[in-house]
Amino acid sequence: QVQLVESGGGLVQAGGSLRLSCAASGRIFGDFAVGWFRQAPGKAREFVAEAMWVGRATRYTDSVKGRFTISKDNAKNTMYLQMNSLKPEDTAMYYCAATAPGSTSYNYWGQGTQVTVSL
Repeated sequence: QVQLVESGGGLVQAGGSLRLSCAASGRIFGDFAVGWFRQAPGKAREFVAEAMWVGRATRYTDSVKGRFTISKDNAKNTMYLQMNSLKPEDTAMYYCAATAPGSTSYNYWGQGTQVTVSL
């Protein structure tokens, strides 16, 4: 089992920045994907960004490319989402997630952290 705990959400004005953190604990081994998802009120959860725990491969949804950066500190078992040039449409609950080694399904989820971007 892997436990994930997010932090770093908050209220920010449009154009501002936030950095979300996700601390992982438990059975962390092998190569697996870590990702960020978000869900706005009344909308479905959507993929934001992901990275492989080993290596540098990353992937982003088009709407955040050039503004958001996913990174990780393997020594601290922590991943981050640096969010710059925030827009009101980025307002959502943000969740970090992880797959099991060798799996493509996100099986482990954090509790979420709220990001609110005001005009």
